[in-house]
Amino acid sequence: MTTTALRTVQVRYFAAAKSAAGRDAETVELPVGAGVEALATLLGERHGPEFTRVVARCSYLVDEVAVRDHSKPLPDNAVVDVLPPFAGG
Repeated sequence: MTTTALRTVQVRYFAAAKSAAGRDAETVELPVGAGVEALATLLGERHGPEFTRVVARCSYLVDEVAVRDHSKPLPDNAVVDVLPPFAGG
């Protein structure tokens, strides 16, 4: 029997991402080695096309640090913030 090793991450949603997800946070399990790109794909499958459209424009923080490489593996127990573009001045 083959078992896939998993990482647990806490995802927090803000603004339009929160509205599209219908919640402000959730815990997600991902295969070890998965990055923000894989997380966004999984969340899109979970929350539907409107969510996928919104997160395509989002930026991400992992443990309060901006993510540039969306394929970089997420650490176990990371906190991932999903941040839509903000308007303001």
